[in-house]
Amino acid sequence: MRINIFQLIIVLVYWRKSVRGKIMKKRKIYLTSFFIALFLLFLAGCSQKSQEVPDKKVTVSLNNTKTIPTFFFHGWGSSVNAEKHMANAAKEAGAANTIVQADVSKNGTVKLNGTIPKNAKSPIIEVNLEDNQSGKTSYVKDVITAVSNKYHYAKINLVGHSMGNLQIANYINENYNNKKLPQINKVVSIAGHYNGYLGEEAGQKAKIKNKETGQPDIYSDGFKQLLPLRMHYPRQIEVLNIYGNKEDGSKSDGSVSVASAQSYKYLINGRAKSYHEVEIKGKNAQHSKLHENEEVDHLLIDFLWK
Repeated sequence: MRINIFQLIIVLVYWRKSVRGKIMKKRKIYLTSFFIALFLLFLAGCSQKSQEVPDKKVTVSLNNTKTIPTFFFHGWGSSVNAEKHMANAAKEAGAANTIVQADVSKNGTVKLNGTIPKNAKSPIIEVNLEDNQSGKTSYVKDVITAVSNKYHYAKINLVGHSMGNLQIANYINENYNNKKLPQINKVVSIAGHYNGYLGEEAGQKAKIKNKETGQPDIYSDGFKQLLPLRMHYPRQIEVLNIYGNKEDGSKSDGSVSVASAQSYKYLINGRAKSYHEVEIKGKNAQHSKLHENEEVDHLLIDFLWK
């Protein structure tokens, strides 16, 4: 069978159209897939941004008076992991039923991981600081503001371990008269080195010279900075001060002396609604073990939620 030139040209034309059609079809599929993927990435970005709360001031009415959340602040060089044992113990005991994590970036932007339902029982916010060594007080305000803007809580509880206590104390010192922030209901201090840690002169040498007032005989620079609290520590706050004594002769938890922790009493100056001290003794009273200590768990639960 012979095929002339004319027939060959017709075959080639149809073949070219067929190939071009397939290529165009593939291009359409690729382009469609590309735009779908781009749209999904955009949605994911929007979803992530919606969890970030960059506002530095409370912009809403704090009208939620039924629920009091508790913020946990970890110590120097630590992370949210130091808070999990205590938070989980509270949840297992039925004292709380919701735990969320608040990641605070170095610039103070807060990302909330998880949501707190309206009927949440004593929700817990585990604060995780990206900058876990500077001790910046502003991070406390940043995370409280972020949660306040989203959930409108009128009252809050604060729990600190080690450096977290100084951040809380300085936050109170700087914001005691700020009516736009939620009112502090209760404060739990665990291993607070208010008058220095054992690596500082005052932290090593200072003793409580007046047990009735808690006044130390030597003041660290950090302690001096907190002295204005004696004039304006909020009177509605109930305080529980927990510290450790390993009973190894050091009269400390290995990092913070008993005297340094007890000096918090002098800063409060009898102004708090209530003030209680509890000394944890033995090997499990070591500085970092205090936030993994069952005795501390029970003290927290009884004080905060019973």
